[in-house]
Amino acid sequence: MFLNSFLLLLQAQGDLTLESTEPAVASESLLDVLLESGVLTMIIVGILIVLFIIGLYIFSERYITIKAAGADDEGFMERIRREISAGNMANARALCSTTDSPVARMVDKGLQRIGRPLRDIDAAVENVGNLEVFRLEKGLSTLASIAGAAPMIGFFGTVTGMINAFYEMSNAQNITPDVLAGGIYSALLTTAAGLFIGILAFVGYNLLVAQVERVVYQMERSTTEFMDLLQEPG
Repeated sequence: MFLNSFLLLLQAQGDLTLESTEPAVASESLLDVLLESGVLTMIIVGILIVLFIIGLYIFSERYITIKAAGADDEGFMERIRREISAGNMANARALCSTTDSPVARMVDKGLQRIGRPLRDIDAAVENVGNLEVFRLEKGLSTLASIAGAAPMIGFFGTVTGMINAFYEMSNAQNITPDVLAGGIYSALLTTAAGLFIGILAFVGYNLLVAQVERVVYQMERSTTEFMDLLQEPG
């Protein structure tokens, strides 16, 4: 009797092994899951894609602009110094007009105010500097909003997807793990997409802010050097 029980156990284990070696059903692609997840989830994914494109454009455009503005021309202020020392204000302004940088525009505004009190010159240069900083920071607030909104939109898609999944499960006659797993899979897809876009936007925003701060430091240093130059004895 013991032998018969042992043989039956081996036979059952063999049957399980054969079943486990059968090829698994091919899993659905992300596109198939998205198409089956419902109109609302597709709309949310579409919004996330639009946010990704906008964020990528803002980061690329601002990165190129800020990097160009922060190109340090070490010889610019030295040439300005020589022209001012020689009394060639026209040549100094011509040099500023041919140099496309925030520092050059600030110095040019200061040169336009030559002859007025130093306080007025400093105020004019500072006003131009504020405008330049505003131009450099253009679009950064939108990128920061994308960094905060994308994960929230993705989470909203997950919540609505879970509601839809449980609703379908409640109406299903035969509740199987596949019914619930498919709905949860499509629901979590929006959270993953939202987090991915949010993380990229957050990192890009902080990178651009660091670059703007570096350009602002260069502008302040050049402004101080220019004002010191005007106060040198002629």
